[in-house]
Amino acid sequence: MSNEALYSIKETAEKAGLSEDTIRYYEKIQLLPRADRKANRHRVYRQEDIRTMKLISCLKKTGMSLEDMKPYLHMSMDSNLDEFPEEREMLVSHRMKIEAQIASLQQVVDFIDEKLKKRSLFPDRCPITGENQMSVFEKKNMFS
Repeated sequence: MSNEALYSIKETAEKAGLSEDTIRYYEKIQLLPRADRKANRHRVYRQEDIRTMKLISCLKKTGMSLEDMKPYLHMSMDSNLDEFPEEREMLVSHRMKIEAQIASLQQVVDFIDEKLKKRSLFPDRCPITGENQMSVFEKKNMFS
C-alpha cells in the first residue's frame, strides 16, 4: 500500500454518506470491489473508493438500478462516454425516462395548483387522465 490516505469503514461511511451496512452490501453484490484489509482484517478505503460510492449515490437518486450502474462503475473517472456507445445510449434512455416522470409529476402539480386556486377538490375534468369527473347521478341532479 502506498502513502495515500486510508479510511476505516466508519470514516468512509461518513464521507460517502452511506451506512456501513450499505458499503458491505455493495461489496457483496460486487458493485464495489472488495476492500483492502489491514493486518487486523479491518477494511480500509481510499479516496477513489469514496468517489465511487458518491457516484453510486448520485445514480441511485436518478432511479437507476444497482445492476444498471455496474458498467459505469467499471469506467475510469476520466473516461469519455463517447468511447462507450452502449453505456452512453443507456444513459440517454435513462434520461428520457426521467423526463417522462418529470412531465407526469408536473401534471400532478398542475392539478393540485388548480384545486388550490378553485378551492374545490372535485374538477369537471381530471387534467391527468382527461376523464370527466362528474358522475351520471350528479349530472341528473344538476338539471333537476
